[in-house]
Amino acid sequence: MDDSAVVRGLLVRALDTDPYITVAGTAMHGLAALEFMRKTPVDVVVLDVEMPVMDGVTALRAILKEFHNTQVIMASSMTYEGAETTIQALTIGAAECIAKPVAKNAADSIAQLSQQLLPLVKALGQHSTQTAAPEKPVLVTPTTTAAIPKILVVGASTGGPKALSSLVAGLPVDFDLPILITQHMPPMFTPMLAKHLEKDGGRPCCEATNGMLIERGKTYVAPGGFHMAIDRQDKRMVTVLNEEPPEHFCRPSVNFLYRSAAQWYGQSTLAVMLTGMGEDGIEGARELSAVGAPIIVQDKATSVVWGMPAAIANAGLADQTLPLDLIPNAIQRICRQAMAVK
Repeated sequence: MDDSAVVRGLLVRALDTDPYITVAGTAMHGLAALEFMRKTPVDVVVLDVEMPVMDGVTALRAILKEFHNTQVIMASSMTYEGAETTIQALTIGAAECIAKPVAKNAADSIAQLSQQLLPLVKALGQHSTQTAAPEKPVLVTPTTTAAIPKILVVGASTGGPKALSSLVAGLPVDFDLPILITQHMPPMFTPMLAKHLEKDGGRPCCEATNGMLIERGKTYVAPGGFHMAIDRQDKRMVTVLNEEPPEHFCRPSVNFLYRSAAQWYGQSTLAVMLTGMGEDGIEGARELSAVGAPIIVQDKATSVVWGMPAAIANAGLADQTLPLDLIPNAIQRICRQAMAVK
């Protein structure tokens, strides 16, 4: 039995443990999956990155082109090549990635997959079956800030890589605020994410390291498995990494980034929350709001999962709730207005 067949069997057994999820079927490779989907409605597809006949990325492109309401999760090995391919898939439009199990036996592998997959499939399945309401005109209320923004902090989770790619590409190449990003992602994948964001944004971007100097015009991505915060050392702002317990089941957690930005930059922080499942970042957003820092969240219509941005918006902490494509302009507008006031 080949590796893809083993993974497929484990995925099915993991999903079959939940009575609210129906496994519509399995396929040996991407081409067979497409043929199956043309006959059977599917809300969520889990694609192995490495498959015979038609690989995962090729299948993903075809699925996104033909089945617009279907959400795709990529299953990848924790290798350099697997991470590179998975990040490519996420920036193309896959909703999320999961790591193939590394447990020594089938029972532990199924438990590991169940923990990752079940809440994700439920959230994505609900999103794909929702009937889209007619879009209402977006009313943008100018956000005023008493301080000139000195840093942009961004949180994201499910659907985040593609949203982040759109965000950095929408900002001018000479946008000079340092950008700090916390994206929920396994350790092997974050260096590749930084690499892709550098290409998409045209500005230097790297995976943050402990004690790295925060410089204008550069972008820093929290490494998988570590919380990223901001601290001041020798009168200079630096990134600080730690392995404290997860918050909202996440490490990195957006809360660490938001809270430290509120502490060190105060109202000179500009915060953005993009698509993501759960409520990570809500506590940090409360602290940002308390110090007068403006917060922009992605709207429901353009989010893959409206969880993290919804938590902030529903708590009345968002200054603006916008479609993804309008967020870069809103960021620049806030910066210009603050400069004009000063």
